[in-house]
Amino acid sequence: MARYHRTMAIINILPWADWLALAAFFGLWVGYAWFARVWGRRQGSLLVTTNRYRAYWMRQAAMRDPRMLDGLITQTLSNTPTFFSSTSILVIGALFALLGTTEKATELMSEIPFAQTVPLVVFEFKILVLVGIFVYAFFRFSWCMRQYTFVALVIGAMPPPEDFASGKFDRKQYADRAAAMVGAAAETFNDGLRAYYFSFAAMAWFISPLAMVLATGLVVLILYSREFRSEVLHILREDGSADK
Repeated sequence: MARYHRTMAIINILPWADWLALAAFFGLWVGYAWFARVWGRRQGSLLVTTNRYRAYWMRQAAMRDPRMLDGLITQTLSNTPTFFSSTSILVIGALFALLGTTEKATELMSEIPFAQTVPLVVFEFKILVLVGIFVYAFFRFSWCMRQYTFVALVIGAMPPPEDFASGKFDRKQYADRAAAMVGAAAETFNDGLRAYYFSFAAMAWFISPLAMVLATGLVVLILYSREFRSEVLHILREDGSADK
């Protein structure tokens, strides 16, 4: 009985409209991630298309000696998740600092037109949701950084081109393994970047639950247009050399 009352107390923190908006937010996030992964394999999303270029890059790397250029490219690619990982920590720290000034923050939000006035505990709960989003982003970016170190190891472990030419090692096997590792790192980075996009939708929750749902739908449309309908994707598809 006591457990039931505690559960109801937690549920009653938010109005039902906010719970429905939160469910729609995470439902659209998870649903779009699943859609992008499944539909991307059929239609060729931006990630799937660039993975072909990654495979082509690794086939070229297997024929190069020395492979200093490939190591430099890997280091350059790892700089972006490093930046976002550090930024995520700063954002998390700022959000925790905001928890200490929620009274002033709620007063400021109440002055914004169309913003919904909410109790202090609800405002703090919304901040904690944002913290959770950026914590998830941090873990994805930091894991992406580690994956790029594994990519560097795989490239460094590649035998010299003459060993491939003599048949001592399988060039395609090594290139495919390295390409799969780079693709996994790119997908992990994409997860973290997607969390940043959805964090902007979560910020609309401070205005109203309806604003959050509308902002989430807008983010999904933006992500879809960039991953499946962007000009960059069209340009990458025009070059068939990566498929050869």
